[in-house]
Amino acid sequence: MTEPAPAPGGFPEHTMINILNRACQAVGLDSSSSRLLRGHTNAVVLLGTAPVVVKIARQGTPVHEVMRTVRLVQWLADSAFPTVPLFPGITQPQVIDGHPVTFWTYLPQSEENPVAAEQIAKPLSMLHTLTAPDLDLPHHDNVRAIRSSLAKITSLDSSVMAFLADRTNRLEADLAQVEFALPAGLLQGDPQHRNALHDGGGGVVLCDWDTVCTGQPEWDLVTIEVHCRRFGYPPSHYQAFATAYGFDVRQWGGYSILRDLRELRMVTTNARKTRHAPGSLHEVRQRVDGLVNEDHDRLWNIL
Repeated sequence: MTEPAPAPGGFPEHTMINILNRACQAVGLDSSSSRLLRGHTNAVVLLGTAPVVVKIARQGTPVHEVMRTVRLVQWLADSAFPTVPLFPGITQPQVIDGHPVTFWTYLPQSEENPVAAEQIAKPLSMLHTLTAPDLDLPHHDNVRAIRSSLAKITSLDSSVMAFLADRTNRLEADLAQVEFALPAGLLQGDPQHRNALHDGGGGVVLCDWDTVCTGQPEWDLVTIEVHCRRFGYPPSHYQAFATAYGFDVRQWGGYSILRDLRELRMVTTNARKTRHAPGSLHEVRQRVDGLVNEDHDRLWNIL
């Protein structure tokens, strides 16, 4: 196993290798010469002997949720929706020592040609117009997710926690007054540059369906906007996305409330993960300082 960089919040390497080897053996794949691609929440590993990406969820991840994701992606593929494909011919997920493991077809990417936000607009718009399948998908709820993270944060002092809790309460009250402009539908939940891939034929597919849910498309649109603004893309980058999608969330009356809630969720999620990734604590504190000072243009570093 080769690892190009430390994986914040990732598995101990010996645990990851053990699960990877056993999962691959169970489905007849060779795990030798594999390479870790990402390790922030799940371990995502590229096999060296086949065009397969193996995704290892954390121990205790509800198996029924992973099974739901598998069924959703199968449904999307059957509907001719541009999604990263599951690797065919394998029963999924495999569960090894409480870790649900899934297998995906590898789509080679070029570092010189990253996916642009504008390219995400068409598949995201398609997704938002689909009638959700009967899979008992969760309803999008940023406030609940924020409060869940707040209850698990151990790395921030009491004054910061009080600020985050107060901000959550205030934004929840503001959200109750928001009038949404778009019809509710199916959401990706975390659409961004790293959750889209070139398909090898000139198009783009969406990937990482762990956060799929139902709700208001404005949440997906503001997520794209936050990623473009906070991670150093020029204003024209998001404008191209908004033009291609046909709706500029920044011009809508509820934008600032959804923006602030989405950013608060990103901050609290990463603050919760600092117990596994202490190296990210400085970045979390910098982000909190920006929230305190209402600095909406401060750049963030990707965690």
